[in-house]
Amino acid sequence: MWLAENWKDYEVIDCSKGEKLERWGSFLLVRPDPQVIWDTPKTHRGWKKMNGHYHRSAKGGGEWEFFDLPKQWTIQYKELIFNLKPFSFKHTGLFPEQAANWDWFSEKIKNADRPIKVLNLFAYTGGATLAAAKAGASVTHVDASKGMVGWAKENAASSGLENAPIRWLVDDCVKFVEREIRRGNHYDAVIMDPPSYGRGPKGEIWKIEDAIHPLVKLCTQVLSEKPLFFLINSYTTGLAPSVLSYMIGTEICSKFGGTVSSEEIGLPVTETGLVLPCGASGRWEA
Repeated sequence: MWLAENWKDYEVIDCSKGEKLERWGSFLLVRPDPQVIWDTPKTHRGWKKMNGHYHRSAKGGGEWEFFDLPKQWTIQYKELIFNLKPFSFKHTGLFPEQAANWDWFSEKIKNADRPIKVLNLFAYTGGATLAAAKAGASVTHVDASKGMVGWAKENAASSGLENAPIRWLVDDCVKFVEREIRRGNHYDAVIMDPPSYGRGPKGEIWKIEDAIHPLVKLCTQVLSEKPLFFLINSYTTGLAPSVLSYMIGTEICSKFGGTVSSEEIGLPVTETGLVLPCGASGRWEA
C-alpha cells in the first residue's frame, strides 16, 4: 500500500463504527467512511469534542453539525497551502491520501532534467496541479465544475503559485482530450482522478466502468514521444488495483514500454497503528 505519511497538518486519529476522526489543522472532524466496518472503542476525547460531525442519512446524503468550526480555514502540506471548507456530501475540498502520489510524481518531475508538461483531468481543487507546478512542471488543469476550478485558483494563490505556468479550464475532460488530439497538442504526463459517476457542463453522463478505458486509450494520443508518467486514481471499489494495471499496461506499455504498478493508497491511523484504505492508484513510468 502507498501511504500518505508525511502530513503534519492532517491526521486520521481514529476509526470505528463506520466513521473516522480526523484532525485538519487545529480542527477535529468526524465523517462517515464506508471502509470502516470494524467496531473498536471510541476512547479518544475527540469523538466527543469534535468541531464538525457529518451525519449520514438513511435516505441517502446527510448533513453537517458544527461546533465552533470556521466557514473556511487552511492547512499546509510541505510548501502547499490549501483552503478548506465543509460542503455537501461530507467533503472538505481535499483528499489528503493523494499526497502519496504528489510526492511520487514531484520527484519524477524534478529529476527529469527537461521541461515537463502535465495534463491534469478531473482536477478538482488542484492538489495534484499545485504539486506538479511546485515541482517545476507547466500544467493544464481541467475540470467540469467552474466552482472547483475557482477553488483551485484560490489554492494556487495561497501557495504562492498564482503566476505559475498553469492553464485553468472549465471543460468536459473527454471532449477536451478529443480537441487536443485534433490540435496536435502533446503532454509529457497525464494525471486523472475520475469520479465514479458524474455529469459534464452540458449534462454529459460519466460512469467510470464504461468510460475510463476509452479515456485512457484517448489519452495515449496526447502523450509526447518521451512521456514521463501516467497516473490514474480510483475511488470505485469495483476497480481493483490489478484492473488499473491491466488497463494502463494494455494501452500505454504497448506503445511506450516502461513499467506499471498499482496499489491501494491509504492513511495511517494514529490511535491504532492501522491503515485506512482510500481507493487505489495505477502508475506508469518510463
